[in-house]
Amino acid sequence: MRAVTITDGALSIQEHADPSPGVGEILVRVRAAGLNGADLLQVKGAYPAPPGSPPDIPGLEFAGEVVSRGPDADRFEEGDRVMAIVGGGGQGELIAVHERQAMPVPQKLDWSQAGGLPEVFTTAHDAVFTQCNLRPGERLLVHGGAGGVGTAAIQLGAAAGAHVTATVRNPDMRDAVAAFGAHDVLDPEGFERSGPFDVILELVGAPNMPANLKSINTDGRIVVIGVGAGFKSDVNLLALMNKRAALRGSTLRARPLEEKSLTARAVERSVLPLFENGSISVPVAKTYALDDVQSAYDHFAAGGKLGKIVLTL
Repeated sequence: MRAVTITDGALSIQEHADPSPGVGEILVRVRAAGLNGADLLQVKGAYPAPPGSPPDIPGLEFAGEVVSRGPDADRFEEGDRVMAIVGGGGQGELIAVHERQAMPVPQKLDWSQAGGLPEVFTTAHDAVFTQCNLRPGERLLVHGGAGGVGTAAIQLGAAAGAHVTATVRNPDMRDAVAAFGAHDVLDPEGFERSGPFDVILELVGAPNMPANLKSINTDGRIVVIGVGAGFKSDVNLLALMNKRAALRGSTLRARPLEEKSLTARAVERSVLPLFENGSISVPVAKTYALDDVQSAYDHFAAGGKLGKIVLTL
């Protein structure tokens, strides 16, 4: 099979041996694979793939068709459309994945939308609902609202009946972000004046933490899942104590199969029906052919996009 390959910090398309599905696994012909920040870090050598994932083939999410099944794999049939989060290897023509990590593709989604769905919507749902238990009527703040996880969290929060506020640095994107369901879209500077918030999804990093603690409500929950702007910050523990607030951190990539399967079942139960009824969508900024992978990565790294960058195969 052909796959995106990392060699000494550079990207190319190379031939690899076709994978074979093991016990409980399905072999999938990949039709689309979304790009994510972890892919850029892996190319730079700053975020190696976890054990069991290809060290040189990036890709945390994909969508495609089941072409064969390993022993004891009976959840899907050959030809079924599936999508999944993986530790790596999604940006190739074929991938073997445990059937419990995979989810059915909603009928209304095309391949590019499906390929950009699993990582961002699973991450957003797990952080906002599983980790922070957002409830109807509560106030959710999403930092970095124009990114993939940000737009997913905004849509999910609004669909659940929360009042959603987002911070977006680029003023040209604020109206588009509001269209995803955000009730308020703010410049990051001074966002704390619009609080208090019951749940804060931190996708930017350390610079926001002092104001997060000022603006979190009593019994509020802060979850950190992005640190692109910095990962070290002074935390006022007295403020955390006085507000009985919870501060959490979360990642998905290195979780074991049991935990990944739980996140997939939660998305199937609570998120996929929202795609079927048209309540939420996967915004796709642009698609690129596999052979144009360098342009796709350059576009992603340049920023200023709204929606997913997706490789199509």
